[in-house]
Amino acid sequence: MKKTLIAHSPDADDIFMYYAIKFGWVDMKNTHFDNIAKDIQTLNEDALNGVYDIVAISFALYPHIKEEYAPLRTAVSFGEGYGPKVIKKKGASLKRNFKVALSGKHTTNAMLFRIAYPDARITYMNFLEIEQAVLDGVVDAGVLIHESILTYNDALEVEREMWDIWQELAGKDLPLPLGGMAIRRSLPLTKAIEYEATLTKAVHVAREHKERLSKMLLERDLVRIDANTLDQYLELYANDESITLSAMQYKAIDKLFEIGYNHGFYDTLVKIEDYLIPTEYQELRYS
Repeated sequence: MKKTLIAHSPDADDIFMYYAIKFGWVDMKNTHFDNIAKDIQTLNEDALNGVYDIVAISFALYPHIKEEYAPLRTAVSFGEGYGPKVIKKKGASLKRNFKVALSGKHTTNAMLFRIAYPDARITYMNFLEIEQAVLDGVVDAGVLIHESILTYNDALEVEREMWDIWQELAGKDLPLPLGGMAIRRSLPLTKAIEYEATLTKAVHVAREHKERLSKMLLERDLVRIDANTLDQYLELYANDESITLSAMQYKAIDKLFEIGYNHGFYDTLVKIEDYLIPTEYQELRYS
């Protein structure tokens, strides 16, 4: 039986979307799935270095790995009126060149932040350390991601919502593309199609059994938040729109890539649908 490792972040939405497989509710013939959890920037760097066959990434990274990886249509996280937050100590005023902590150079929030705040002095750190760094005065501000957008300390306040920056840059009411999954292009095409179908089913089953799955994650201490926060968080980032990419989400990703290209982050303008796994091959093969 072939062992397949899926690399994802340790935040609750990624765990939720994968664990229908881990708990045996979804499987794939002759394949044993295992997982590894790393912070999102480490995963982005691993994707740049081609470490894993299937890996979670920030959408902003994708144009840099388009030749080696195909984007998956499933297990995607978008913001719809919400997203990462630029936070600071309550009552603090930020100078033009304030020092800020971001969760990684290749994250979506980092690209948008650098466009909106070109004079800020950036330091990168693990997303779990950012809130404390602001509280301790190591940095003037930080961009919170994952569950911390719901649980940050009362001594902090929001300077700016990443959603607002996105809306100003995108110029239209599109969802904010944050993260998804990518699969190595060198895998056999039929196998890649099967992997994508299995992962899509896993997210679908997770959503169908959200209450039961959430309870199991909490009982096993697999998430860092309480039941109420988990429920709220999953409705933000592991919702029904996470099962498979929609036409609106395709437009949003293309807009993100266009913004990145226009601001010098990418050498070429990428259209996400040009790089998807051609699932029609399976139909043609057996027709």
